[in-house]
Amino acid sequence: MVMLKLDSKFAAFSYNSCHPFRSMFFLRFVHSITNSYQSILHSNQLLNGLSKSGRIDVARKMFDKMTKRDEYSWNTMISGYVNAGRLVEARELLNGFSSRSSITWSSLISGYCRFGCKDEAFGLFRSMRLEGQKPSQYTLGSILRVCSALCLIQNGKMIHGYVVKNGFESNVYVVTGLVDMYAKCRHVSEAEILFKGLAFDKGNHVLWTTMVTGYAQNGDGLKAIEFFCYMHAEGVESNQFTFPSILTACSAVSALCFGEQVHGCIVRNGFGCNVYVQSALVDMYAKCGHLTSAKRVLENMDDDDVVSWNSMIVGCVRHGFEEEALLLFKKMHARNMKIDDYTFPSVLNCCIIGTIDAKSVHCLVIKTGFGNYKLVSNAIVDMYAKTGELNCAYAVFEKMLEKDVISWTALVTGYAQNGSHEESLKIFRDMRIAWVNPDQVIVASILSACAELTLLVFGKQVHSDFIKSGLRSSLSVDNSLVTMYAKCGCLDDADAIFVSMHVRDVITWTALIVGYAQNGKGRHSLRFYDAMVSCGTKPDFITFIGLLFACSHAGLVDEGRAYFQQMKEIYGIEPGPEHYACMIDLFGRSGKLDEAKEILNQMEVKPDATVWKALLAACRVHGNLELGERAATKLFQLEPMNAMPYVMLSNMYSAARKWDAAAKIRRLMKSKGIVKEPGCSWIEMNSKVHTFSSEDRGHPREAEIYSKIDEIIVRIKEAGYVPDMNFSLHDMDREGMEVGLAYHSEKLAVAFGLLASPPGAAIRIFKNLRVCGDCHSAMKYISGIFARHIILRDSNCFHHFREGKCSCGDYWGFLLWRKCSLSGFQY
Repeated sequence: MVMLKLDSKFAAFSYNSCHPFRSMFFLRFVHSITNSYQSILHSNQLLNGLSKSGRIDVARKMFDKMTKRDEYSWNTMISGYVNAGRLVEARELLNGFSSRSSITWSSLISGYCRFGCKDEAFGLFRSMRLEGQKPSQYTLGSILRVCSALCLIQNGKMIHGYVVKNGFESNVYVVTGLVDMYAKCRHVSEAEILFKGLAFDKGNHVLWTTMVTGYAQNGDGLKAIEFFCYMHAEGVESNQFTFPSILTACSAVSALCFGEQVHGCIVRNGFGCNVYVQSALVDMYAKCGHLTSAKRVLENMDDDDVVSWNSMIVGCVRHGFEEEALLLFKKMHARNMKIDDYTFPSVLNCCIIGTIDAKSVHCLVIKTGFGNYKLVSNAIVDMYAKTGELNCAYAVFEKMLEKDVISWTALVTGYAQNGSHEESLKIFRDMRIAWVNPDQVIVASILSACAELTLLVFGKQVHSDFIKSGLRSSLSVDNSLVTMYAKCGCLDDADAIFVSMHVRDVITWTALIVGYAQNGKGRHSLRFYDAMVSCGTKPDFITFIGLLFACSHAGLVDEGRAYFQQMKEIYGIEPGPEHYACMIDLFGRSGKLDEAKEILNQMEVKPDATVWKALLAACRVHGNLELGERAATKLFQLEPMNAMPYVMLSNMYSAARKWDAAAKIRRLMKSKGIVKEPGCSWIEMNSKVHTFSSEDRGHPREAEIYSKIDEIIVRIKEAGYVPDMNFSLHDMDREGMEVGLAYHSEKLAVAFGLLASPPGAAIRIFKNLRVCGDCHSAMKYISGIFARHIILRDSNCFHHFREGKCSCGDYWGFLLWRKCSLSGFQY
C-alpha cells in the first residue's frame, strides 16, 4: 500500500523533474516517504516478533505508541491476541479498526473456531458478509473445521450453500473441508457424492484420506478398506494420516490379513518409525487378537508412547490375558511413563476377575491424581459394582463431580446383576429425575430387574420411554423385553417382540422356552426348541434347564428323558445339579420315585441343595416319609438356616398325623432361631400395591373384603368346591381348618381384585411362596363363576385361570426350591 502511494506521487512530480527547485523538492519528498515506509516496516517486524514470541502485552504497548499503522499492523496485533486465546481483546481491536479487510475478519473467525466458540464464529461470519467482505478459502476452511469438530451438520450445509453460490465449488481446499465436514457429521454418503463429483485433482491424497477416515470413523470398516484399495489403484500415495485411519478400519472389522498387508505398505513407504502409525499398528494387532505382533511393534518403538501401551493393555484384557496386562502396567511404572486416564480403566477391568486387589488400584488412582477424571471414576464404579462391593461403588458414585449416562449405567447394572433389583430401580428413578437419558445398556438392565420383580407396569413404562427416545433397539434390549413380558405372564407381547426381531440368539429362544414353560405351556416350549435347532442356533446349559422345566411342568416324561440324553451326546453339555433337579422333579411329579432315586444315585456331580429340595418336594406330594426324611437331613447339613426343609418335613409329619414329630421339628426350628418366611400376596390397583397376609385384617376395606370372601366361598361350594384339608395342617377341628383355608392371602387378594377392578377385567396376583393346592382349586372355580381371567404368579410359575381351568392342566407346581428356580437364572 505504501509503495502504491509512492508510485503515484512519483508520477505526479516526474513530468518536470528538470527544474532545479522541483528536482530538490522531489528528492526530499522521496527521502521522507522512504524513511516513513522503512519506519512502518521496521515497526511491523518488531510487532510481529513480539506477538509470535508470546509477549503480547509488550506488543500492545508498542502498537499503541506507533504514530503510523497500516493494515498489516492491525492484523498482526489481532492475530497475536487470537493466538494467545485472548479473543475478547481481539474482538475489541477489530471493532476499533475501520479499514478491516477479509484477512482481518478471517484471522478472528479462525481464532473463535479454534477455541470451539461456534456461536461467536458464526456471528462474526454473518457480520463479515453484511459488511460486504468476501470470505477467503481459509475463512471457509476454518468455519467448516468447527462444523466438523462439533458435528454441526445444519451449519455445515449452510456454508455449503454459500460455497456453491459464490463459486468456491472448484476450490479444492474448500471442497476438502466440505467432504471432511460431511464425513465427520455422519453424513458420509454426501461426502462420497461430493468426492465423486470432483472433476479435478483426483490425485489429492488429502481428499482420499478424508474419505477413508470418514468411513472408518462412521463404523463402516469395509467401505474404508474399499476406498483405500481404490486410492492405491489410482496411484495416490498414502501418508502418516492415511495409514492410522485404514488400520482403525481393519480393527473394526477384524481384518487381520488386510492389516498385515497395510503393514507391509507402511514399511515400504518409510512410515514404519512414525509414532502415530506405530500406535495404530499396535491397536490393530491387539484388537484383532494377534498379541504377538502387537508386542513386537511395541518393543520396536523408539519412544514409549502411552497410547500404544494402552492399546496393548486393552488388547490383553479383551482376550483374557489379564496377567500380561498387569505386567505391562508394571513396566509402564518402571519406565516412569506418564500414565493417563485411558490406562486405568483397562487395569481396573483386571480387578473384576479378581486378579489383583481392587482397593489397591483405587488407592493408586487417588495417589496419581486421576480420582476426579470421569472416565476413571466410571471404571471404578463399574469395578466395585461387578465385584459385589455395592457400598463402595455407591460411595465413589456419590463423590463424582460430573456424572454421565455411563456412570449411572455402571451403578444400576451392578445393583441389578447382584440381585438388588429394587435398589437398581430406585437409582434408575433418580437418574431420570436428574434428566439423564438412558441408553440401550441401562434399559436392558432395568427391564431385567422388572422381569425378576415381575413389575409389568413399570416395565411397560420403560419400554414406552425407550420407543419415544428414538434410540435404535439392540439385541440385549430385545432379549430383555422378551424375558420381561414372558416372566410377567404376557406371552402375546413376548411373541410380538420376538417376531419383530431381525437378529436372535440362544438367549432369545431360551427366554421364550422358559417363559412358555412358566406359564403352563410346556408343549409350546418344545416347539420353540425345535424351531431354534432348525434355525441353526445351538442350545446352551440354561436352555436345557428351561426345556427340562417345561417337560416337568407338562408331565412329558419321555420327552424329558430324550432331552436329558441329548445334552451330553449331541451338544457335549455336562448336566449340572439344576438339570438333575429338573429330572427328579419330572419323575417325582409323575409318581416315579424309584426312577428319581435311580437318577440321584447315577449323578456324576455331587448333589446340591436344589437336588435334595426337588426330591423332598416329590416325597411331600406322594407321602414318602422315609425318603423325605433322608432328603431333609441332607438339607439340614447343606443349608442349616433355611426354613424350607424344616417346614416341609413338619408338614409331612402333620399330613401323616404324627403331631409329636411335627412339633419336635418346630421346636428344633425355634431353638436354632430359624423363622419361616411368611406367605403374602399382593395385587396392583391404580398404581398402588396392596399386600395381604393370611387372615390379614389391616386393609382399609377389610369389612368389604371379608364379606366378599364369604360370598365367594358360598358360591364356589355350590359349584362343587370342596376345601382340601391337607393344606390346613393344624391340630384343630374341621370348621377351624376351613376358616383358615378361606382366609389365605391369595384368596384375600382375589376378593379385593373382584371389588376394585372393573367387571370382566383380568386380575393379576403375585405370591412370594408356592400357591397351595386348596387355593389353586378355589381359583379355578372363581374364574368360572365370576367370568374373570385370574393370573396368579407364585414362586414357581404362572397360573392362568380361565373358565374353571388352569393353564398348568392341574399339574400344578409343588417344587419349593424357589430361590433356585428358573426365575433366578441369568445370562
